[in-house]
Amino acid sequence: MAIFDHLAFAAASLEEGAAAVERALGVPLEPGGTHAQMGTHNRLLSLGPGEYFELIAIDPEGTPPGRPRWFALDDFSGAPRPQSWIVQAPDLEEALKIAPFGSGEPMLFQRNALTWRFAVPDSGLQPFDGISPAVIEWGEGVPHPSERLPDRGVRLTGLVLRHPRPQDLARALEPLIDDPRLRFDTGAPGIRAEFDTPDGPRVLE
Repeated sequence: MAIFDHLAFAAASLEEGAAAVERALGVPLEPGGTHAQMGTHNRLLSLGPGEYFELIAIDPEGTPPGRPRWFALDDFSGAPRPQSWIVQAPDLEEALKIAPFGSGEPMLFQRNALTWRFAVPDSGLQPFDGISPAVIEWGEGVPHPSERLPDRGVRLTGLVLRHPRPQDLARALEPLIDDPRLRFDTGAPGIRAEFDTPDGPRVLE
């Protein structure tokens, strides 16, 4: 089965997103990098061993990818918010066999010492209106991004997945991931992320 890897928090710009996240969580974000194949860039925050938070936005200096960007960022608008979540699997092809239909096809990414494979849907949108997780496989022997980030004491304590058909979503994800932090709620598609921080509980949604 896959395990939780990271949360993708989208914004119209990194500056706007960083201001919102740092105000809400009370800790600074770390520099990230660019994703040339997707025309995006990011900033990062450790959520403890093996987990992290990713602020992601379209890179205004990047080259348009000629295909829909991941996390449906081409259609993103409005306030910064949790846009997607990502699970890590040791074998991407095997994970995609049990992931919800339409979870994407593997693409290879590389930046400096980091290599990973990531399943990206042709439309850029994950199943269940974007609420189903994306799937990643980190390169063998590649240090996880969380190992390179300072630990600011922030931990993910809950991930509430809202959808008009929450029971269908829960059933679809059952073969892929079993994480006690996951909860399912009825409503318009959206993600509520709950954290423990040095200043107490905090929420992003």
